[in-house]
Amino acid sequence: MAMKIANKEAGRVYSTESGKHCPDCNKLADQCRCRKKPLPSQSDQRDGIVRLMRQTKGRNGKGVTLISGLPLDGEELKNLAKLLKQKCGCGGSVKDGIVEIQGDQRDILEQELVSLGYKVKRAGG
Repeated sequence: MAMKIANKEAGRVYSTESGKHCPDCNKLADQCRCRKKPLPSQSDQRDGIVRLMRQTKGRNGKGVTLISGLPLDGEELKNLAKLLKQKCGCGGSVKDGIVEIQGDQRDILEQELVSLGYKVKRAGG
């Protein structure tokens, strides 16, 4: 026994005329406000503490030191990463605002970051 829908448009998810629709508010997907949640700003996530952690996950057992929480963006972060790589004498990269330095370099990095004026904590195990 089939049930009738009172509002034909209430169940529409896609239309060839206008594209995807939100199933909750029935507006176009790019105009929908009910499903979009505000992203926390980066300043909310940063508490002023630079965290050093060692990680081997997904790297075939080869460890890297991750530096997160740096209050720098873009070119400044790349320049700091370059300086830290030179101090450690190894390679590394910057991915999504996190500096990755090859090997377990936490001791050297902690001393260098403290001398640059950052508050540093070791995170992880």
